[in-house]
Amino acid sequence: MNPTTKLVIGVAEVVAAFVVGRWTGPVLILLVLVAVAVLAGVARQLAIIASLTLPVVGSILLINTFLLPGAHDPIVRFGPLAPTWSGLAFGVQVTLRLLAISLALALVYLTTSIDDLLSDIERRGVGRRLVFVVGAAVNTVPRTVERASEIIDAQRARALDTEGRFWRRARGVVPLVAPVIFGALTEVEEQTMALEARAFSAPARRTVLRTLPDNAAQRLLRWVLFLGAIAAIAAEIAGVLHLP
Repeated sequence: MNPTTKLVIGVAEVVAAFVVGRWTGPVLILLVLVAVAVLAGVARQLAIIASLTLPVVGSILLINTFLLPGAHDPIVRFGPLAPTWSGLAFGVQVTLRLLAISLALALVYLTTSIDDLLSDIERRGVGRRLVFVVGAAVNTVPRTVERASEIIDAQRARALDTEGRFWRRARGVVPLVAPVIFGALTEVEEQTMALEARAFSAPARRTVLRTLPDNAAQRLLRWVLFLGAIAAIAAEIAGVLHLP
């Protein structure tokens, strides 16, 4: 599937999670995401990404369950604290939307080559500066992790102890901070020089040599999803949608 088609599907899923009912949209989107992840063979990676949201999910549930304004249906009382059913329901709704949004975009990332996506959206007329910003933002985290791993290996070769108890590992993190930061700054400078050497600031539009597969069915699907997302937002604003 064309990378832009997958991106449009991901954005449409995000919109649906927000505007299609309180429960219907997020639940349906999550079911679709799980099914697609299994078929694409990336269910394990998607589960790992979902696990990274657990601290945020826990805080959302706790805060809303105990502190939702206007909730007067306590589940049980713990002195001055009284968790409420309304707060719990609202927290679950927010959690489902958060998972649907994050996993929809994560699934696009897991099943799409970023280089292919950037090349395709630039071919469709998106400015090269925006393409570069998107590509740099997406590649920042994996490149930083890779750089940190290289520095850890180098430090271990110089007898730095980064294993063992928690405090010993924590002390081992301190010598990594400066090399990671300075390495990132150096890499940005090198990228800037390389881009300028390739006429990045030239006013003319670049010719994209790579043309990725696309067809009429995918173009129709993109337009249907785009117009459907606009219609769903308009219906939500007008109060037409009454899904649970």
